Amino acid sequence: MEAAKRLTELSHGGGCGCKIAPNLLSDMMRGMREKAVLPEALLVSTESSDDAAVYRLNEHQALIATTDFFMPIVDDPFTFGQIAATNALSDIYAMGGKPIMALALVAMPIGVLTLEQMRAIMEGGESVCRAAGIPVAGGHSIDSVEPIYGLAAMGLVHPNHLKRNNRAKVGDVLILGKPLGVGMFADALKRLVLSEQGYAQMIQSTTQLNVVGASLGEMSGVHAMTDVTGFGLLGHLAEVCRGSQVGAQLFWQQVPVWSQAIPLARSGIGPGAIGRNWASYRDEVYLADDIEDWQRRLLCDPQTSGGLLVSCAPSVATSVLETFHEAGFSQAGVIGQLVEGSGIRVSG
Repeated sequence: MEAAKRLTELSHGGGCGCKIAPNLLSDMMRGMREKAVLPEALLVSTESSDDAAVYRLNEHQALIATTDFFMPIVDDPFTFGQIAATNALSDIYAMGGKPIMALALVAMPIGVLTLEQMRAIMEGGESVCRAAGIPVAGGHSIDSVEPIYGLAAMGLVHPNHLKRNNRAKVGDVLILGKPLGVGMFADALKRLVLSEQGYAQMIQSTTQLNVVGASLGEMSGVHAMTDVTGFGLLGHLAEVCRGSQVGAQLFWQQVPVWSQAIPLARSGIGPGAIGRNWASYRDEVYLADDIEDWQRRLLCDPQTSGGLLVSCAPSVATSVLETFHEAGFSQAGVIGQLVEGSGIRVSG
């Protein structure tokens, strides 16, 4: 009997490294918003490259709607389902909300994957939704050349607690919830050179739900929030800066990075999305002379199910960090601040 296929053998990319480069995506969407139907109750749409759409239901509730799906980042089917679902629900938390329901998006190469593999992917996603306290209430499936799995997720937030990515203020402190390096891990896994310790860090990061976002949403001193995914830390911070009309000062030594990702970065391992990301926003980034190329690549590394990036008033920074740490995000830390001007300056 033929051995079951490795999931990563069947995909040309994996995780959020599959995302279309930000500059190309912007070109694809140019002019579409001007033709769109935009009701007054639509609080968040495509205008700020935010994490989800938000529609006001009434004075006390707004509906958050998002979708996320991708090709395998790991070979274990159940774990792939877990990672994809965790990543999809992150956008709800990044808006300061709580998920209420999900629909499964399932595309599988029928006759290539076994029934057991396909079922395990879906079971992995459902296990994450159970942990989040929500049902997978339906979905859609197709026969596909590559395996793809994800969720369309819905959540609720009080309109006053909604957190967007374009409300940051000069003087704010920047806090990152998870270390960087997941894209490096994914590429190393596909090349069969990822260590056991690296794999453990990868799974720890990608399966940790960003539930802390709902608590952060209730803090008035938190001005802006997003999650770091396929565009890398620099890409998603650039979106915050553009939308908020501010600049950023990033301190490399304070950016959390998974320990096992550092030797991979130094050796040149990493997905092609790193180069595409850098090409998209390099004109907005100013690197100090002591920033080495491997460090730059980590800042552009596409994160799958990455950490929350929070812009908050200095007066609540300690409370924000405590909230992260109490929720199990032990490596969350201050990585920089927002300043007058534009662009991102990275110092050692």
